[in-house]
Amino acid sequence: AGTPTHRQKARTMVTCNFRSPICQALVLEIGETVQILEKCEGELNVMLSLCLCSSLRPQGIFPINYIHLKKSTVTNRGLCETVVPLEDPIITETTSTLQEWGVLWKQLYVKHKVDLFHKLRHVMNELIDLRRQLIQGHLSQDQTREIKRHITVRLDWGNEHLGLDLVPRKEFEMVDPDQISVSELYKLHVSSRHCGQQSTNQGDSIRQRHGDGCRVPVSHHLFINLKSFTYNSISEDADVFFSLYDTREAKQISEKFMVKLNKNGGPKNPEKIDRLCALFTDLSSKDLKRDLYIVAHVIRTGRMLLNDSKKGPPHVQYRRPYGCAVLAMSDVFHTITDLKEEKDFVLKVYTCNNENEWYQVHENIIRKSNTKYSAPSTNYGLIISLQLLRGELEHIRRENQAVFNRALALTRKLGFPDVILPGDTRNDLYLTLERGEFERGGKSVQKNIEVTLYVLYADGDTLKDCISLGTGEPNTTEYRSFVLYHNNTPRWSEMVKLPIPIDRFRGSHLRFEFRHCSTKDKGEKKLFGFAFTPLMREDGTTLSDEIHELYVYKCDENATFSNQGLYLSLPCCKEDFNSCPNLPANLPFQRSPKETFWVSTILCSTKLTQNVDLLALLNWKAHPDRVLDILGRLRQISGEEIVKFLRDVLDTLFCLLDDNTDKYGPLVFQSLVFIINLLRDSRFYHFRPVMDSYIQNHFAGALAYKELIRCLKWYMDRSAEVVRQDHIQEAMRALEYLFKFIVQSRILYARATCGMEEEPFRASIQELFQSIRFVLSLDSRSSENLVFTQAALLNSFPDIFDELLQMFTVQEVAEYVRGTLGSMPSTVDIGQSMDVVKLQSIARTVESRLFFFPESRSILLPVVLHHIHLHLRQQRELLICSGILGSIFSIIKTSSMESSVQEEVEMMVESLLDVLLQTLLSIMSKSHSVETSRGQRCPQCTAEITGEYVSCLLSLLRQMTEIHFHHLLNSFHSKEELKEFLLKIFCVFRNLMKLTIFPRDWSVMRLLTSHIIVVTTQFLSPALHKNFSEGDFDFKVWNSFFSLTVLYINQPSLQLEALPPAKRKKTLDKYGDMRVIMAYELFSMWQKLGDNKPHFIPGMMGPFLGVTLVPQTEVRNIMIPIFHDMMDWEQRKNGNFKQVEAELMDKLDSMVSDGKGDDNHRELFSLLTQLFGPYPSLLEKIEQETWRETGISFVTSVTRLVERILDYRDCMKGDETENKKIGGSVNLMNFYKSEVNKEDMYIRYIHKLCDLHLQAEDFTEAAFTLLLYWELLQWEDRPLRDFLHYPCQSEWQRKENLSRKILHYFNKGKCWEYGISLCRELAFQYETLYDYQSLSWIRKMEAAYYDNIIEQQRIEPEFFRMGFYGRKFPFFLRNKEFVCRGYDYERLEDFQQRMLGEFPQAIAMQHTNQPDDTILQSDAQYLQIYAVTPVSDISDVPQLERVPERIKSFYRINNVSRFHYDRPFHKGPKDRENEFRSLWIERTTLILSRPLPGIARWAEVERREVVEVSPLENAIYVVENKTQELRTLISQYQHRQHHGNINPLSMCLNGVIDAAVNGGIARYQEAFFDKDYISSHPEDTERITHLKDLMQEQVHILGVGLAVHEKLVHPEMRPLHKKLVDQFHMMRTGLHHCVPGVDRFGPAGCSGVNSPRGILSSHNHMSPESVRLMHRHSPLNLQGSIRHSSSSLSSHTSSEAGNLVIMTDGLMGEHPEEALHMQVRLPKSARFIFVGHFMMHCDAFHHQNSDPPPALPVRSLRKSPLHPIPGSPTSPQSALGGSNSTLSGSASSGVSSLSESNFGGQYPDPGPIRNDALEPLPSHLWSPPDEYLASPYLHMHYGGPEIDSMDPVRPFHYRNPASHPHTHQHTHPHAHTHTGLDSHSHGPPPHHHIPTHGPHHIPYRRPQPPAVPPKPYLREGCIPEEELTPQPIPLPRRIFHSPHGHREDPGKHAWEQCISEEHEENQ
Repeated sequence: AGTPTHRQKARTMVTCNFRSPICQALVLEIGETVQILEKCEGELNVMLSLCLCSSLRPQGIFPINYIHLKKSTVTNRGLCETVVPLEDPIITETTSTLQEWGVLWKQLYVKHKVDLFHKLRHVMNELIDLRRQLIQGHLSQDQTREIKRHITVRLDWGNEHLGLDLVPRKEFEMVDPDQISVSELYKLHVSSRHCGQQSTNQGDSIRQRHGDGCRVPVSHHLFINLKSFTYNSISEDADVFFSLYDTREAKQISEKFMVKLNKNGGPKNPEKIDRLCALFTDLSSKDLKRDLYIVAHVIRTGRMLLNDSKKGPPHVQYRRPYGCAVLAMSDVFHTITDLKEEKDFVLKVYTCNNENEWYQVHENIIRKSNTKYSAPSTNYGLIISLQLLRGELEHIRRENQAVFNRALALTRKLGFPDVILPGDTRNDLYLTLERGEFERGGKSVQKNIEVTLYVLYADGDTLKDCISLGTGEPNTTEYRSFVLYHNNTPRWSEMVKLPIPIDRFRGSHLRFEFRHCSTKDKGEKKLFGFAFTPLMREDGTTLSDEIHELYVYKCDENATFSNQGLYLSLPCCKEDFNSCPNLPANLPFQRSPKETFWVSTILCSTKLTQNVDLLALLNWKAHPDRVLDILGRLRQISGEEIVKFLRDVLDTLFCLLDDNTDKYGPLVFQSLVFIINLLRDSRFYHFRPVMDSYIQNHFAGALAYKELIRCLKWYMDRSAEVVRQDHIQEAMRALEYLFKFIVQSRILYARATCGMEEEPFRASIQELFQSIRFVLSLDSRSSENLVFTQAALLNSFPDIFDELLQMFTVQEVAEYVRGTLGSMPSTVDIGQSMDVVKLQSIARTVESRLFFFPESRSILLPVVLHHIHLHLRQQRELLICSGILGSIFSIIKTSSMESSVQEEVEMMVESLLDVLLQTLLSIMSKSHSVETSRGQRCPQCTAEITGEYVSCLLSLLRQMTEIHFHHLLNSFHSKEELKEFLLKIFCVFRNLMKLTIFPRDWSVMRLLTSHIIVVTTQFLSPALHKNFSEGDFDFKVWNSFFSLTVLYINQPSLQLEALPPAKRKKTLDKYGDMRVIMAYELFSMWQKLGDNKPHFIPGMMGPFLGVTLVPQTEVRNIMIPIFHDMMDWEQRKNGNFKQVEAELMDKLDSMVSDGKGDDNHRELFSLLTQLFGPYPSLLEKIEQETWRETGISFVTSVTRLVERILDYRDCMKGDETENKKIGGSVNLMNFYKSEVNKEDMYIRYIHKLCDLHLQAEDFTEAAFTLLLYWELLQWEDRPLRDFLHYPCQSEWQRKENLSRKILHYFNKGKCWEYGISLCRELAFQYETLYDYQSLSWIRKMEAAYYDNIIEQQRIEPEFFRMGFYGRKFPFFLRNKEFVCRGYDYERLEDFQQRMLGEFPQAIAMQHTNQPDDTILQSDAQYLQIYAVTPVSDISDVPQLERVPERIKSFYRINNVSRFHYDRPFHKGPKDRENEFRSLWIERTTLILSRPLPGIARWAEVERREVVEVSPLENAIYVVENKTQELRTLISQYQHRQHHGNINPLSMCLNGVIDAAVNGGIARYQEAFFDKDYISSHPEDTERITHLKDLMQEQVHILGVGLAVHEKLVHPEMRPLHKKLVDQFHMMRTGLHHCVPGVDRFGPAGCSGVNSPRGILSSHNHMSPESVRLMHRHSPLNLQGSIRHSSSSLSSHTSSEAGNLVIMTDGLMGEHPEEALHMQVRLPKSARFIFVGHFMMHCDAFHHQNSDPPPALPVRSLRKSPLHPIPGSPTSPQSALGGSNSTLSGSASSGVSSLSESNFGGQYPDPGPIRNDALEPLPSHLWSPPDEYLASPYLHMHYGGPEIDSMDPVRPFHYRNPASHPHTHQHTHPHAHTHTGLDSHSHGPPPHHHIPTHGPHHIPYRRPQPPAVPPKPYLREGCIPEEELTPQPIPLPRRIFHSPHGHREDPGKHAWEQCISEEHEENQ
């Protein structure tokens, strides 16, 4: 790029992003900092300055115009040099913070934290703007400070909300922790939370030195802005006067703000547009609580009468009252208190009805005296805006310059404000014209009186501009009052302010002229009298603040006032008249005796006084005989008057003292004390500087110190004798200024006498301090007054140090102070209140200037530490003590930078270290115990106190050097003392890391704490090794040390890997990696253990393992030799690693499985892999040992455990699903049992798994889980220790409790069969022990379980096969397949959605084929799901024929470990004429590792078996199933007497008959009854015969069904019935040709079919063959498993919906159009009802006496619209179908509801069902007759054993809320559906057809009595007996038929006979 021209190093800022294709180019981002190494021709070679070292710094070139050079300095020159910018630190911090926020801000958007995203953007923009203002540098000092405050507030806000570190600041800038003590750093952290209050807090702390009484109250100021005055009836100029009015005291409290408006309502002065604003100042907090109102008086200027133009000429103007408005401030203050801007208000103006009431019109409006004022006809008034401001006026002026630039009128309070400032000069006289009484003067009407006011000086000149009507307008020379029309006794109550100059006040007077304003044509104003009053009396006092009654003198227009002496000699009032008894007879003006004028005055002056006593004091020389009396009355003078004349009063007092010390001395001393204490008042606090200035510059009492010392000592000496000590306490409070006067007086005396009498002065001071010590040493417990005296003395004592330092050396003053502090009694001898005062005095001593001198500190420190030590020992006033210690440590830290503080630190170590440790341990233990017991802290155990003392301890340890530690360790007299000290300090350090002493965002504080701990540990560890090794080995101390090191290394604040790069570099630069330092210390101490190492094996294995989990390579490498060492010692000791292995596994489990919030735990596995895995690792050392094989086995076992534990951790995350958590728990539980045989861990995970089941409400699985623990226990009396939640008890008791718990869970899970065997087990135990009470209880429970089995309804779940393929699945799922027991009502598509929700990254496989290796080894997740059918182990035993269905159904779906699914295929070439000849079924059976239900809803598939089913066997199965379905359905309707909803029966009959006619059974006939087929398949002869028998049986059943249908069919449905009968004839005819013997079912022709009697009569005498046929295919002899299900897949091959395509093209037969014949009235699902051979399998035909008919769900074809996962391959339709219909996807999931027939009115409706596959039906077609509902009888069913009703109809939703996709019915494109009768969900609940499963023949076996299922399992908890004893539901007692006798035809004949008898009755 060119030749280097020169080398330089500079800091630059990137101003634009830079990207370049040049490989050497440096990529730049705007805002980054780069450092220039070399400048070339146009380009720069740079590196980033923030990298750790030069080898890591990216370097490259870039154009020079992409950067901006900044001034900077380079520190640490070399490889790790740092560039520091030369700019304001807060600018640098803002820049770096904005860069850090920029990244996080974008992440907020990604995480959808929209609110914080927008707030942070706003704050960032504000910071950018504030930073720009700072960089420009055009601000004043105050403005700069304010900008910095705003910046820091925003920086802290952002850091807090983004979770970043808190930045400790001092004066808005970051502090360097190395420059301040830890105590101060802690306080800065606390205060940085509220940096905006920092300056206020500092000011408060300064003022607090003078006590709480010196806190200055905050002033408030009310800003008011008149925006407009809208009115339409004045049309004259107007004046508006605003004032604040206190309605309680009925007086005005502020001056008036005056606004002049023109007749249009605008400002009369155009320059004041938008500038009509005022500030009512000096409102106190008390004022805001007063009942204040803003009162606005409107005075118009114009005609006498507004509506009468005749009254007076237009050119004469009168001031006339118009209206008034008020606004209550009580509500306004609440509204505007926190506002930063103005708020508008509207004041409605009311007019006064009677002018005589004008003076109180505002009161009437406030009191709402409606009769005395009236509202205007239109709604108009004043619109004002208000804002409340706080603080000093100057500060507000700086803050709101824009407001003050608007000609703001400052409107003050009447009288002085709460805070009187020394420079506040005022001389205002407020005059109020109250009222007057005047004569009529011979006129017929009363006068219109106007008063004119003038202020005149002694020489007769009128004072110019000395009258103010209100602020906002300039002063005037004369004032004219408003005129009240025709009123001789006017009441004005109008106030004006007279700001008369102080030099003109004496000699001035006021003259009031009274004129009558005529309303005649001329409009003359005739003078008729006057009054006057002087402003100052002869004694020098001004007019008193009261109402003055003035004389009125007569005069006329011709009277002249040029010679004011003519009337000034006259008396102005009654008091004046009394003082002038001899008046001349002929006066120039005659007084009108009947006329009087009243005015009131208020003086607010800092120069004038109305107090006679004050004037007498100041003029004491005029009356020397009255001095004692005057001094005695000084306390009665107002404080305002004294501070106004403070200097004069003080001069007078000291003049009196010099004049006669003995006579006036005590009184002068008392007066001086009174004045000094007066300045302690918050109102006069600001006069303290005036006092200081007086002492320094004006005080001249050189001899005063002698008398002051004498009096002060006299007061102190009297404190032990006097009972009332008020005057002594006042003197003690005035101690500071008394010493100021004493010292200054002595200085003046020494200066005048060249230092004479020095020794007497020192002696007097010495004596004075002896008196002080005497007062403090008195026992005050018996005298409350003495307590207050001592408290006052202690409070004032620290204030005299600075004064003493002017006269004495530092050491002398320190000695005085030490003696005084040492004289205070001990903590035990004084009360708590005095104890606090004493400590506060010590605290102020430490904070004083005296303590900063090293010479004095060495003197004072011992006595201070002594008092602190006593308090800490007794645990008293801990908070104050911590503040004192913090101040001491801050001072010592500051001093240590300038000089050595070794001796002082030594003193503190000796006095404080041990007691600090003890105090911290006490605080921490109290805090922990109180929190755990009561959930709250006591006042002494707050986090504040803990943090204070921790910072004090850390400050002390930080100041300690090696010398200090050496002295400390050598100071212990015995090893026991050293041991106790080490245990204390190690315990405190551990607590610092375990307890949350400092918040997480206090990074600076936490890092400094860690640094101090590691340094201290390095100093202490040699003493541990030296004193407690070998023969003196102490396990407790060593164990404490190792525990500390482990905790230290694992601290979250030290895990640098989680920090941002910049922060990590900063931490490493400052402290290094402190984990490595501590790890080396740990290794060193471990090596020094020597032969004592076995004491820590295997106990420390777990903690040391925690150290290896720290993601730091060097730390792990340090720990590997320790692990090897532990294994070596264990091998030597025991010959194996069993203890080490057990401890290690326990620790791994607790660390990883129970850990919370660690998102990087996967990295922990990689660390352990490196630790226990391949080289270089622990194996490298193990390879070299003789125990190599056992060591490698040990490492392998640990690795396998870690893999499973991490899978468990993944699954147990809060957002994971219950299935994942359960799966992970089962996997880990099995590992502990089978591989490592850790029974305690195994039992722990049993209970964890049980808890998960209970959370998911899987009570059956919870019971099976607890059974695992139950099986481990024996019925023995062996005692067991307490474990988990179990108490200490015998093994028998624990097993009994577990049994009860398991029974409770089996009962809640409705698995009573499993509970029965457990009841028998318990009963046997109780019977053995003769515990008949418990035996009775358990037998009752067993009986209740039997009742529940018979009476309660149970929902049969679905079962689903799941395959998890791919390496992304957890270890326990990876490339495995499972069968899952679904939730109640859960269909296939619902299950699919739930599983895909649990594994959102999984890809759904769309087939059922087994995956290949590509999928198994892929880095993805593949999920394969389809439904499977359980295969029960029930044998074909005769005893089962009469067992109720609900009993058998339990065994079909429980304790099942075999499941199957079918796949249809064509073997060989497909038979195109008839597909069923070549249609085979591939049946896959899955064998599980454990039966379901079990310890989880999932069970892993252990192996699979595949068989093939021939076409003929499949046909037999389909026909047999359909026949059984017809039986079951007919049995439900056979007893009905009236028409009802028989849609299910109609559709089922139509489906079978219509399909048979259109090719259903005929297709089977063509396929298998063909001679060619029979001849070619001789082995199928028996099966063909079987199929023929089944067809004959089906025809018979159809005939019976038509008979029942004819009885119940609605008249409107007769055409359908007739069509069914006709088609039945065609069907039977077709069978007659193919199946011999069909004619046996009845005579040929329609008559036999149409007549039910004919059909039944043909069945009365059946051949033995037919009887055998009926029995062999009776309902109770069904093959396979039969179960209730709404989501199992039905087919002619398997009952698996969603796995089969039932109907395929080409199976319609030759005439597919025949399928459309019944589309008009049949339901859409009619075809599917028929195809129930594939879609549904109904339960066996039941024999029942009293049960309601079963609710049988009907299949509809559904497919999940979201994730279709077909369960198994498609299958062609049955030949019975007659139409093409495709069943694909999860077709079985849909539930089509047919109409319910209410069989027996006593059974409630099952509830609404899903009917989305059916069409609505008019209510009159499905509503059952009332007599059916009211019938109390249940019809007798087909004879034989009773059976229960079926499941109640399932609701649309099921228990699991995972997904409810809105499914739709999918049919084959060529399928035809019929529209017919149906019921919707709004109709009565219909019956459901219940699909049955179990397609292949399984021989029945006799069921054994219920037994505990194999390997069942459960959970803890106390089970009340009332819960465990279910109450049986009373039902009619059933009578079973005798099992003896013929078992075949009685049931058949009874069923047929029942139907025939009913039919005969109906005939």
